[in-house]
Amino acid sequence: MTRILVPLAILEGESVSAGLTTLLEPMYVTVLGYHVLPEQTPPDQARLQFEDRATDALEDLAAEFGADEGTADYRLVFTHNKKQTFDRVAAEMRSDAYAIPGTTGPVDQLLVALTGDVAVDRIVSFVTELVGDRDIGVTLFLATDDEHAGQESLEAAAVTLFDAGLHVRTELAVDEPPLEALVDAAADHDAIVMGERAPSLRSLIFGEETERVAAESVGPVLVVRNTADRDDTADAADQPSPSDVDDS
Repeated sequence: MTRILVPLAILEGESVSAGLTTLLEPMYVTVLGYHVLPEQTPPDQARLQFEDRATDALEDLAAEFGADEGTADYRLVFTHNKKQTFDRVAAEMRSDAYAIPGTTGPVDQLLVALTGDVAVDRIVSFVTELVGDRDIGVTLFLATDDEHAGQESLEAAAVTLFDAGLHVRTELAVDEPPLEALVDAAADHDAIVMGERAPSLRSLIFGEETERVAAESVGPVLVVRNTADRDDTADAADQPSPSDVDDS
């Protein structure tokens, strides 16, 4: 079963919409409740102060994703570095993707972005399992300055999804700013799937592209991790406790 990480600022009351819960039904979900600490606050101190309240909320959220049926669990972390913590937990849990929750009702239209240096095969495989036999329309989107190559890439991915029984259409944006074109396309969709990309100077200055897309759109953004190779450093044999501290 494909695994997905759903990070939530648990002490700030962040939750998930019913539409996201339903969308992720085919996945194994790990709800990551996190709280970012001021630099001078020791994680152990925060755990003593907030663990019970946060755990109660996480148990309820994990139950919404199917914890009682064995298709969800949760983790609780107190950290100084949110991004490093997300990466670490994703590696430990062997997560194939993570979610930026957003807000949505029933998901009828899914936008799948294939722009840039992303792992297209992993994205297509993820979407195939996510949608399954449900009546969810899929739009494959790609922004490029090479119309011919872009169309070929879209058609190849579309054939794979069509052969799996999905309802697929394609949308190609040529010589348009990729981020703006994606946000415009997202307006007619309930959720977005996109691939994780290697950090760039632009992302370091302006923020991760996935976070910028999430900020511009209302619905959830599901980010397929680029590779499982970095997970090799995580000891999968050691099952992490549901609650821990993180000095990252």
